[in-house]
Amino acid sequence: MSVALEAGGLGKRYRRTWALQDCNLTVPRGRIAALVGPNGAGKTTLLHLAVGLLAPTTGTVRVLGEPAGAPGLVAQVGFVAQDNPLYRDFTAGEHLTMGRKLNRRFDLALARERLERVAVPLDRRVGTLSGGQRAQVALTLALARRPELLLLDEPLASLDPLARREFLQALMGAVAEQGVTVVLSSHLLADLERVCDYLIVL
Repeated sequence: MSVALEAGGLGKRYRRTWALQDCNLTVPRGRIAALVGPNGAGKTTLLHLAVGLLAPTTGTVRVLGEPAGAPGLVAQVGFVAQDNPLYRDFTAGEHLTMGRKLNRRFDLALARERLERVAVPLDRRVGTLSGGQRAQVALTLALARRPELLLLDEPLASLDPLARREFLQALMGAVAEQGVTVVLSSHLLADLERVCDYLIVL
């Protein structure tokens, strides 16, 4: 079995408080895995450790066979933080231009086609788009990098039921077309059970 994400005895402590403790998991490549758990369980911390934004206090985390945060992983891992951090004054099209200039692997044609398919206008400022449209822009920017692993932190939290369905359909299509592995955190178990191969409870 080829592994996309693996943690052993993983923990992160902030002063006296453990945000994540004794976490052990394995996510195979080419699958969709959901991280679920109550607020404060460590879902965001786990994703930040996996992408290399945090260093573990205890244990190890490996991504695509390498230690998390290894320089070679930057181009292979896509990450969308909670609340879809985008530049509100940039248009969707300007975000795509920026993505192409910052990443040699960025697939501009794929990004334009995806946003066209989900009816996101390229000439509108992101701050004027709906929550669902902003989520699609953030997902498109991550997918256009052609990552092997995509980490999504609460991507469904601010979306209405229809937007959640459209987002998850786009995600499943990306997995089928690109073979990308997805790990996403969420509280919305009913939405995830239709699309996820694995459920990780924290």
